[in-house]
Amino acid sequence: MILSMNFRFTFSIFFFLFLFTGSDSFSQASEKTIIKGIVSDAKTGDPIPYATVLLKGTTVGTITDNQGKYSIETKVPATQVEFSYLGYQTQSKSIFAGKEQIINIRLSLSVIALDEVTIKPKRVGYKNKNNPAVDLIDKVIAHKSVNRKEAYDYLEYKQYEKIQFALSNVSEKFKKGNFFGKFKSVFENVDTTKRIGNGILHFFIKETLSDHYFRKDPAATKEIITAEKTINFDEYLDNNGITSHLKYVFQNINIYDNEILFLTNKFVSPIASAAPLFYRYYIIDTLNVNNIKCVRLFFEPRNQADFLFHGHLYVTLDSCYAIRKIDIGINKNINIDWVKDISVVQDFEQFGQKGWLLSKDEIEVDFGIMKNSMGLYGQRTISYKDYKINEPIHDNIFKGPERIEKIDIATQSPSFWETNRYIPLNKSEIGIYAKVDSIKKIPAFKRRMTLIMLISTNFYNLGKIYLGPDDSFFSFNSVEGARFRMGGMTTPDFSKKLNFDAYTAYGFKDQLFKYRAGITYSLSPRTIYEFPVKSIRVSYEDDYKVPGQEFQFAQRDNLFLSVNRGTAEKLLLNRTFKTEYLNEFENHFSILAGYSFTKQSARGELTFNTVDYRSLTNNVSNINISELFTTLRYAPNETFYQGRLYRSPFPSREPVISLKFAGSSKSIGSDYDYLRLQLTVSRRVYLSVLGFTDISLDGGKIFGKVPYSLLFVHAGNQSYSYQRNAYNMMDFLEFVSDQYVSLNAEHCFNGFFFNKIPLLKKLKLRELVTCKVIYGGVTKTNNPDYQSDLFKFPMTTSGIPETYTLERKPYAEAGIGVSNIFRVLRVDLIQRFTYLDLPNVAKTGFRIQFKLDM
Repeated sequence: MILSMNFRFTFSIFFFLFLFTGSDSFSQASEKTIIKGIVSDAKTGDPIPYATVLLKGTTVGTITDNQGKYSIETKVPATQVEFSYLGYQTQSKSIFAGKEQIINIRLSLSVIALDEVTIKPKRVGYKNKNNPAVDLIDKVIAHKSVNRKEAYDYLEYKQYEKIQFALSNVSEKFKKGNFFGKFKSVFENVDTTKRIGNGILHFFIKETLSDHYFRKDPAATKEIITAEKTINFDEYLDNNGITSHLKYVFQNINIYDNEILFLTNKFVSPIASAAPLFYRYYIIDTLNVNNIKCVRLFFEPRNQADFLFHGHLYVTLDSCYAIRKIDIGINKNINIDWVKDISVVQDFEQFGQKGWLLSKDEIEVDFGIMKNSMGLYGQRTISYKDYKINEPIHDNIFKGPERIEKIDIATQSPSFWETNRYIPLNKSEIGIYAKVDSIKKIPAFKRRMTLIMLISTNFYNLGKIYLGPDDSFFSFNSVEGARFRMGGMTTPDFSKKLNFDAYTAYGFKDQLFKYRAGITYSLSPRTIYEFPVKSIRVSYEDDYKVPGQEFQFAQRDNLFLSVNRGTAEKLLLNRTFKTEYLNEFENHFSILAGYSFTKQSARGELTFNTVDYRSLTNNVSNINISELFTTLRYAPNETFYQGRLYRSPFPSREPVISLKFAGSSKSIGSDYDYLRLQLTVSRRVYLSVLGFTDISLDGGKIFGKVPYSLLFVHAGNQSYSYQRNAYNMMDFLEFVSDQYVSLNAEHCFNGFFFNKIPLLKKLKLRELVTCKVIYGGVTKTNNPDYQSDLFKFPMTTSGIPETYTLERKPYAEAGIGVSNIFRVLRVDLIQRFTYLDLPNVAKTGFRIQFKLDM
């Protein structure tokens, strides 16, 4: 089973949590105040759903569920809890800090006047018609187009962003442990979150100052980074990748959008055009927010399991009907893992008479393995200032990439940040900057971070050398038998400009050594692990390859791929010299160009024979392939986590386009003349509460005459691991083409159906459907039945063909799957629909994959 890069990255974060907390991560936090109970009607005794329960003098609170039940757990000190609901008298009760207590409350009816409309509460069913709250929301929706920032012709502003990670729910037992040794002073930095109410210990913080520009027509945006300050763990983890992952999780929330991407899922906005179909709204009260009269609305999902928010909206009582403030979270019944609590607060300010714009945006998420365990706390805070509205911006500003850096070295000084950060750091945040260098010197810290790096990258850091990858140390196949491999590469500590990599492998059955050695030189001041890369590389490899076996984020000799169904003895021995030039641009367009020369031999069950495939008398020992190649790739706004071997892109709504050219000629030492073209377009499409679909369209064409090993060998999969980019019921080298088109689609419903089944919704399972179709064929030019000088297609010793073409009909397979099993496992049942008459075909099969998502 292949462990995806996203799995490794996310798992390493929670493994970090486990290593740093030890067994204490599963113990109850001390000194926590726990309050539970039921809120009901004093006269009828009926439960009151969605009543507000708040610790007085704090922002810690909750709402009752549809049975009137509530529960609050916090370390925030408080002496009273307050209960309120529209049409009822507010009541308060005393509480005991640090204790668990049950408080049942019975609220009495009252009469509330709101804008000369008297509302007498009745116990009636909720409806949209003649509902003042829905009428108000309809007005907000009607004014969205004039209140959103995209309504302006031009917009310019400055932004301060702070992203931080911390250990949350830090207990006394952990503080007294031996992990930090003599550096117990780190616990002087324990802070208490304002919203979530847990003790936190910061270990990562990044601050950014930037200038932003917006133009409506023609549409254009620009972000110029002017200063950055961060805690640096680059020797262990990809700092930029961590930041990108946090920004992917904490996507910018534009409340005026119909759909909001948050925590890797699409949520329907509470002021979307069709929001009243998904939400219930309640007017709570009117109040002044900075001398602006507003209505406070409470909203909650009609279906508690759908990807919807709940919380409060503050709507201005003027002709604008603009959002003044939002204070929202998500329901605990939503199918999202590892999240214990969430808070999103946005404040809007009026700038003259020109409208309401964001002034502050704060997202807090408390991650954890268990409800009361220690966990990880993530926070993203953004402050905006110096808005310029509808002042023309010069076209030169928008030229080039949408995001660039113009960082002056003077911005690195502490005095600069003390003067220029919009929001002062608290004591805990200042402390982590001051103490991080000391923490990094702790031997226990070094050992555990090295282990985290091994989990997340497969490499062991020996200082100037990375040893690995560890999952390729041992594997086996029928040709080599047991195969042992040892390899590694140099680290930036060896050289930031020059990188050496190599491995050697030995098969105990064929008794042959295989190896690869390469050298990469960075043509920029950055290392080859820092975007954008500009480099040249030279390598030589002598090793086997399974035709058509292509993996994403895995090596061929990965241990989990050693167990196969059927026979897997079709191998090619490639002795390849390659030189490559890579140039990546800030706008995520890249060019990869190079030259390779390969001496290729057939091994295992394969032969190169133009007369009789089964004959040994006319075999060709090897062929020469001399090839020039170019790959053009465009992935706008792509973000990723940088590993040692691969990048793990985070899903994006933007399409990714790749165009490959490869040409060979006898004039440059090749045995064949040909031109090979391939085009791939892929993207993710979000379907609101129905989940998302990943789609990939692919096509290719070969001009010229080539043997079967140089045709498009469609990616089969004979392992039991689900492979996203392969045909999971197709055998290796089963189909070849010199022209083809294909569709690969996978839809994840994110538990849309399972969440509505009482016995299943607690398991948080997620439904998947997949469909893969490919149609192609081999022209007479490349068909050995018509060309006597081409190698015959592979067949068994009894003369049964093993390789086919696709002229008769497309190859098609589809499947249904369940992911998030035990939070880490995915299982697919796949059905093959065509070419079932071929020998030894498996019509259905199960495939599994370790897949950890949020």
